[in-house]
Amino acid sequence: MNKKLFSILGLSVGVLFYAQDVSVIRNTVDVYSDTQPNGSAKYMGMAGAMGAMGGDASSINANPAGIAVNIVGEFSGTLNALGNKNTSTLANKSYDEVYKKANLGHLGGVVVMQTSNNSKWKFINLGFNYSTKDIDSYIRTPENHVINAIATYTDEKGNKQTDVLLYDGHAYNRMGHTSKLSFAFGGNYDHKWYVGGGVHFHSANIEQGDFFRMQSQTAGTKGLYQKQETPFQESSDGMAISAGIIGKIDKNFRVGLALESPTWWNIERSYNYYGLDSNGIVGTALGNENRRLSTPMKATLSGAYVANKNFAVNLDYTLGLTKPQYNVQGDAEEQLNKFFDKVYSNTSELRLGAEYRLDNWRLRGGYAYQSNPFSNASLSVIDATNGFSSDRTFNNLYLSSRQTLGLGLGYNFKSFYVDAAYQNTSTSFSNPFFAGAYASPSDNSVFNEGDAIATDDSVVSDAKTVRNNFVFTVGWRF
Repeated sequence: MNKKLFSILGLSVGVLFYAQDVSVIRNTVDVYSDTQPNGSAKYMGMAGAMGAMGGDASSINANPAGIAVNIVGEFSGTLNALGNKNTSTLANKSYDEVYKKANLGHLGGVVVMQTSNNSKWKFINLGFNYSTKDIDSYIRTPENHVINAIATYTDEKGNKQTDVLLYDGHAYNRMGHTSKLSFAFGGNYDHKWYVGGGVHFHSANIEQGDFFRMQSQTAGTKGLYQKQETPFQESSDGMAISAGIIGKIDKNFRVGLALESPTWWNIERSYNYYGLDSNGIVGTALGNENRRLSTPMKATLSGAYVANKNFAVNLDYTLGLTKPQYNVQGDAEEQLNKFFDKVYSNTSELRLGAEYRLDNWRLRGGYAYQSNPFSNASLSVIDATNGFSSDRTFNNLYLSSRQTLGLGLGYNFKSFYVDAAYQNTSTSFSNPFFAGAYASPSDNSVFNEGDAIATDDSVVSDAKTVRNNFVFTVGWRF
């Protein structure tokens, strides 16, 4: 579309992506750079800590050499039951949004091919791992009439009038899912060294909204204000490659190292664009564009202690080596890259998991901690208690550190096995909105001709997200 046909109130360049495109910033890290894919119940119960242990198709996520540890083939499928709760608090008032869903979360398998007896290459293995993840997220912030805006409009008689618009609630609504399909090969060299490589195909589908309501102080009527270029839809696909190695130090200790390339994404997006027509009426047009994004390259260092056939513990440390980078096609991508260069911190994640075997029973547990992906950032913020604006610095803006706790239980029936796991993930962060350009088209506005609000000032709520994942896996070894 030709954006020159439309005009709307603008912002200073300095705050363009610190305040304006929160959804894009958050999705770049939370969706496209996500380091927490779903997997088998064993993988989830150990919080993903399998980088040096291997022996499961889901270990491809941590280190593709993990499938080289298998000495028998296997195939498994996993069902997920997800419960997601977002809480947003503004001036001591909170809204909770709860979402529940069940789906097929994982399919995986490993084929084991034994070599000749006199070869030091004992096994050549092939594996695949497919996982899906629901990324629906609803963050709804309560109304607060201390926050307001002055509006000037023309009434039906042609007279200029002034009204006060009272802030009446905001929502970030994200719906969608991601998937990851990995193919890997691995080799077992003399039962001492395990090597592997993988190729990973990603997809993502996102529908994103960013809107608030304003209430007329005079008439009490309400209008819906949509963020410029929202709601938007993105249909994306990406690819990455990885390689890894696991070595036995002795009969009890293993170490592993894996490198994964950036994921190269191709993002097709469509969106609503708002502006004034020739009659001065706020209207809507449709736009579309293509973006290319590379997410951070990662390295994972692992260590495992295998005490005996009944107990093992694994520790993984993953570090992002680069930053998200958009292919520059215009001002939007250039500003995004400047933002990530200045504010993004290379994330790290520590994962600890253990398994204990008692006859045919398997007991598992795990813990993971991911660091805050952003360093300190400053915004001009409206105080919800008095309505005045001032500069504030945040250490958890947009997203923050994340903690994951996993618990698992399994039972072997000779060739078949069943596993169950529970995983709890929680994070708390500062949630900015209101800054930027928002439009209220004439068909859903307080005013007949519609309205637009543009400001450099943000409203910031305290947000908390808790995800509870219940996982059930059935597998077959052959």
